[in-house]
Amino acid sequence: MSAAQRGTELKSAKEIDSLRAAGKMAAGLLNAVCKEVKVGVTTDFLDKVGADYIKAQGGKPAFLGYRGFPKTICISVNEEVVHGIPGPRKLVEGDIVGIDVGVLLNGWYGDTARTMAVGKISPEAQRLMDVSKMSLDRSIEAAKAGNRLGDISNAMQSVVESAKFTVVREYGGHGIGRALHEDPHIPCLGRAGTGIRLVPGMVLALEVMANAGTHEIDHLSDGWTVVTKDKKFSAHYEHTIAITESGTEVITQI
Repeated sequence: MSAAQRGTELKSAKEIDSLRAAGKMAAGLLNAVCKEVKVGVTTDFLDKVGADYIKAQGGKPAFLGYRGFPKTICISVNEEVVHGIPGPRKLVEGDIVGIDVGVLLNGWYGDTARTMAVGKISPEAQRLMDVSKMSLDRSIEAAKAGNRLGDISNAMQSVVESAKFTVVREYGGHGIGRALHEDPHIPCLGRAGTGIRLVPGMVLALEVMANAGTHEIDHLSDGWTVVTKDKKFSAHYEHTIAITESGTEVITQI
């Protein structure tokens, strides 16, 4: 059965060009926000930086109002895994901060995320960030035509678990295009050689969510913020990639 038959929408070369433009904007947005991560700033301030950037670039925020989300970007601190809501919280020395951004440009979405250190962080927190970033890099290497979806997920899981960390089970990456979330769902764990075949025309947002302790999570009463059950740190990295006839391209990297 083909990828399209399984619900994965393949993109034309022209459509991938449009997604490149959205991806470039998302990458610029992420860089702009990450530059402002420092001791003493509030997560609300970072959200405003993001909102101002999107407006200046002529795009629209992908997250604001999405299923009722109240802010422009997601900011998740320390034990917060994903979907943290910006607010009055001030960043302090030793925090790690997951910045997840999304934009809508001319009807196409861009989505990317990175975890940042606030001042000097613990060696264990740094190792978690390094391993998580490596996990995403390995998953991108596995995301090539001819491989299977499980190869991506297995690459993520293998790197994280070999470092004695854990991957989140309930959330993962996704297809992306004219909708922010499209098929297929891409878990952070899986078996190599399983799942749909990867083919040119797929555009995928690959996400790694790695926890320092248990993989188990809870949800806060705000209805959005996901936290680790044991309150140990979590790191989040994401890139959007396009699988083309000439190879795999990271379209949220500038």
